[in-house]
Amino acid sequence: MTGDPTGREAVAAVWRIESARIVGALARYTGDFALAEDLAQEALAEALVTWPRDGVPRNPSGWLLTVGRRRAIDAFRRRSARDERYAALAHELGEGGAATGRPPEEAGDVLWDPDQIDDDVLALMFVSCHPVLSREARIALTLRVVGGLTSDEIARAFLVPTATVQARITRAKKTLGAARVPFEVPTAEDRAKRLPSVLNVVYLIFTEGSTASSGGELIRFDVAGEAQRLARVLAQLMPDEPEVHGLLALLELTAARFPARTGPDGEPVLLEDQDRTRWDRAAIGRGRAALAHAQQAGRGLGFYGLQAAIAECHALASSVGETDWDRIVLLYEALGRLAPSPVVDLNRAVAVSMASGPAAALAIVDELTASGALANSHLLPSVRGELLIRLGRPEEARTELERAMKLTANDQERTLLHRKLTALL
Repeated sequence: MTGDPTGREAVAAVWRIESARIVGALARYTGDFALAEDLAQEALAEALVTWPRDGVPRNPSGWLLTVGRRRAIDAFRRRSARDERYAALAHELGEGGAATGRPPEEAGDVLWDPDQIDDDVLALMFVSCHPVLSREARIALTLRVVGGLTSDEIARAFLVPTATVQARITRAKKTLGAARVPFEVPTAEDRAKRLPSVLNVVYLIFTEGSTASSGGELIRFDVAGEAQRLARVLAQLMPDEPEVHGLLALLELTAARFPARTGPDGEPVLLEDQDRTRWDRAAIGRGRAALAHAQQAGRGLGFYGLQAAIAECHALASSVGETDWDRIVLLYEALGRLAPSPVVDLNRAVAVSMASGPAAALAIVDELTASGALANSHLLPSVRGELLIRLGRPEEARTELERAMKLTANDQERTLLHRKLTALL
């Protein structure tokens, strides 16, 4: 080891990259997911003290895993000196040097079996997104143990108190323990049942990042970027699952438009006003490749794949006017049959307005209004107001836009709605 004043930065960088592998490996060794996460956090805390003082170790991830294993030994010793699991672990670690009193950096050359690492990380994702947990708990736990984010970072991302995040994580670990959820990659049958939960968590994280539900920023790039990273990891771990690639395609194609979605002051830029030369062509290429991978399975596109196909239509068009809106309408109709939702219907209405005119779209929106769907969302009055503007009914449009302004919690979206209102004066 050599002295390094940037030790804390090194800890943060290594932790973000390797935390899932470390927690997964410790969970496999201890058979206790909650304990493994605690051990990993203890190793992280020790690194934050040691690395800035003594320098970054030769094998940073091995150092963290070794310290975590040592803490596991201590934990099992406290439980029972004759615990069989402790004895087995002590024997294994003794052979590797970690229990011999040698410094962690010298015992840190841990051999990582790539296949075992993949299984550990995949198991970690399925445990963190287990259906027994609430949606909020799945998101918090996934970002913590798979994404490597701290409680403070998660709290800032979702604009909730740090104590709330910590409580969710603690409750989630207790719930998993009480439900006796094993740390393992589910069988093929169970994996198929639980995969939607995993995909949904990644999708929800990205959705919050791409259009923040509240706060002063329209896009939370760090949150959306973390979801993209999780989707890429999942695609590598499950290369034969088409819907995994469909989700990855959707995230890449949507994020490709981020550079043009906001102006210099962070204000929203509407699709028709965006400078498409600023769209990320590399991300579009990655998204289209992932979508093609999903289509190769020959089973038809799923919930995420269909949305990715819609995003691809936008990515291929040189302007709003050149967009294949008829195809987008058909894709939304297919999406509505596969996964009926008022949000899907509202998005279909927007596409219909571009393909067939605002009057046809208003009929769809009015049905949604009459049904009471999206009653507390700013999206419905926002879209209805826009349609009324195009139909030459400014007074009614003003009422809708004012209602949308009251319902939105995002400052940038409120500014955009106010701009539309001012234009009606």
